[in-house]
Amino acid sequence: MTRETVEKTAQLNAVEEIPVEGFDFIEFYVGNAKQACYYYHKGFGFDVVAYKGLETGSREQASYVLRQKSVQLILTTGLTPTSEIGQHVLQHGDGVKNIGFRVKDAKKAYETAISRGAKSISEPHTNEDEDGSFTSAAVATYGDTIHTFVERANYKGAFAPGYKAIDKKGDNTGLLIVDHIVGNVERDRMEHWVEFYQKTFGFYVYQYFDAKDISTQYSALVSKVMANKSGSIKLPLNEPAPAARKSQIQEYLDWYTAGGVQHIAISTADIIKTVGELHKRGIEFLTVPRAYYDTLTERVGKIDEDIEELYKLGILVDRESEGYLLQIFTKPVEDRPTLFFEVIQRKGAKGFGKGNFKALFESIEREQATRGNL
Repeated sequence: MTRETVEKTAQLNAVEEIPVEGFDFIEFYVGNAKQACYYYHKGFGFDVVAYKGLETGSREQASYVLRQKSVQLILTTGLTPTSEIGQHVLQHGDGVKNIGFRVKDAKKAYETAISRGAKSISEPHTNEDEDGSFTSAAVATYGDTIHTFVERANYKGAFAPGYKAIDKKGDNTGLLIVDHIVGNVERDRMEHWVEFYQKTFGFYVYQYFDAKDISTQYSALVSKVMANKSGSIKLPLNEPAPAARKSQIQEYLDWYTAGGVQHIAISTADIIKTVGELHKRGIEFLTVPRAYYDTLTERVGKIDEDIEELYKLGILVDRESEGYLLQIFTKPVEDRPTLFFEVIQRKGAKGFGKGNFKALFESIEREQATRGNL
């Protein structure tokens, strides 16, 4: 059977989808949440909207909630040396622990996932305060990452019970909504996690890229994009493929010491303005050679943006049948070469910049070489 036939058969045999409305939050476990909060507040322009810590009665952790339009981050640090949070940071460094899915019924979503074989992290529980009720439950996924089902329709507070509201405005950079969240998994484990999302959540394979699609002279990887039917959730999964040298995926796995979230893609309506602002604030991005832009219109045709502006900022462009997209990737935002961000603007295109893979991965390999990890 062809690859397309296999994927179509899998979709026809898929279980009923757990209805997920979209990404609710992304929670990082970090060594110092107060300092990380300053970085995302000043560097990326997030508002600080809520806090939980010693001052609110939390003796085990401190958490800051940041928000920009529909993007919501939680930065959490452990307050005791034996906390699970501290152990996570010790093993992995700062990174994403928890991806929150907003649902209408957290209990039902959790029970459905468990009945289909998911491992429980926390059973459904409802917390209440003067702003209403908030229900959540969590299950395990790749590495030490978890998914939390969040039911907040009956809660009107800043974030959740136990948090106090903060009104610390950031200087908005134009970030709008989480476009997709990419996970790296160990070699020969991608199909396991593809099946997990198919059988547990009812998601389907939205796109598939093999080693021929994503390779350079040195390294290669394989990727499948899991998605729900509405398109509000897209979760690409990568695994390293055999190659002459170490791929960016293997570098991540070596330094994170497990599978985990590799990057978070956030959309904007004006990528030139957004990236320009981020540059001014010290956010570092990957760069590509001038030659990429010399032949850009030959590859993608006419575009609205000024090519010189794209070159100065290092923004990539790719065209598909429905339109084109613009994208750029930060350097790792941690000292370990693990997590990074993507800024993306879609102008009709629904893919992930396949035409940019070679240029992007060569750029990453140049960075790997400077770290001695290629």
